[in-house]
Amino acid sequence: MSISRQCALAGLSRSGLYYTPREETAENLELMRLLDEQYTRTPFYGVRRMREEVLRRGREVNPKRVRRLLRQMGLEAIYAKPRLSVPAPGHRTYPYLLRGLPIVRPDQVWGTDITYIRLRRGFAYLVAIMDWFSRYVLSWELSVTLDVSFCVAALAWALQSARPEIFNSDQGSQFTSEDFTKLLLGHDVQISMDGRGRAMDNIFVERLWRTVKYEEVYLRDYEDVPEAVECLRNYFCFYNRERMHQSLGYQTPAEVYFQKPIRPCLVRETPMVMIGSP
Repeated sequence: MSISRQCALAGLSRSGLYYTPREETAENLELMRLLDEQYTRTPFYGVRRMREEVLRRGREVNPKRVRRLLRQMGLEAIYAKPRLSVPAPGHRTYPYLLRGLPIVRPDQVWGTDITYIRLRRGFAYLVAIMDWFSRYVLSWELSVTLDVSFCVAALAWALQSARPEIFNSDQGSQFTSEDFTKLLLGHDVQISMDGRGRAMDNIFVERLWRTVKYEEVYLRDYEDVPEAVECLRNYFCFYNRERMHQSLGYQTPAEVYFQKPIRPCLVRETPMVMIGSP
């Protein structure tokens, strides 16, 4: 069967069949680095203010380009608006269950989110699952795409050792997907999703991203994904077991989560089951 006939039967154009996605240019990657740093400082800035900040640094760029790059990085201004996160068509969403709920013990509520991680030549996406009470990072994964599989992998790893009463996320397509929600429901976990226009419903994970970027990502220049994985593994071990939190009475997240003193992680070995776990 000819290529033309195969394309006709599949509903594809011949040009689409031969199309190979191009990597971002070095100029766009540099713009993405600037936008990510500015977003970490001022997550409430929209496209217009982001563009003005880039212009102040001597870079000519139009609003359409800024908007496209921000979307590619998964960054959206944090402020009250009608549609904060949009689920994929056909995906079920769940109500927000945490309004006014006291968080008083470990494994009562877990939360998750995705952030952009810059590399020297390219970028990746980081997902983490955190216990809200202790700020303990239960699992994390790094991926070069926003496919749902790396989010499911992080959740599966976390559920091997514990189970929350409530799991909170935004309404992004990764977290509303059947693969993700089915795994939670199969463990009898109540699903909570940030309300539309509710900018601070997942504030603990947002603060985690700020800490990770200022204390780790911006101090380094990751060459590639393997280097990023190794450095992030070391950082999350430090974050969980050695970094004291003022809000926790100067205890570490591991001490609060396990409710006992935890020795520092002096030997940071590669996990045997899944890359990206603390």
